[in-house]
Amino acid sequence: MHGLTSEAKYPYAFPPCEHHINATHYKPCGPSKPTPSCDRAAEKGPRYHGKSVYSVASADIQQEILLHGPVEGAFTVYQDFLTYKSGVYQHATGPQLGGHAIKIMGWGVEGGVKYWLVANSWNEDWGDAGTFKILRGENHCGIESNIVAGAVDTAPK
Repeated sequence: MHGLTSEAKYPYAFPPCEHHINATHYKPCGPSKPTPSCDRAAEKGPRYHGKSVYSVASADIQQEILLHGPVEGAFTVYQDFLTYKSGVYQHATGPQLGGHAIKIMGWGVEGGVKYWLVANSWNEDWGDAGTFKILRGENHCGIESNIVAGAVDTAPK
């Protein structure tokens, strides 16, 4: 089976867990597990195939989001990011922990500080309902240096 699924109908059985927070909404995250097989029965509706994937220059991120929707990227995570709750994140303390893939959905200005609005994959309990704002325009934590997007074949398969 090939094609793209919607986020609402993602056919993998990963249960949510409390990622980097102490809460009781979900169970704590355990050790990493292999990716389960795709549950083809859970996939309903049309499937769309990717047409192309391309890099997006940092100066073109806003235009890409306006024309085609969210873009994908990665950035360096530092220890202070784990406790983010609100505001515009700017790394201040703690060691580098590794890289993290994210989805940039939009941008804005808060208190005179430009930011990207980003979806995190850890769950809706983390950060600001699963999202965060990070300093925009300075490639903070490398977030603007590895942006990719893709075109979708609009004919369902």
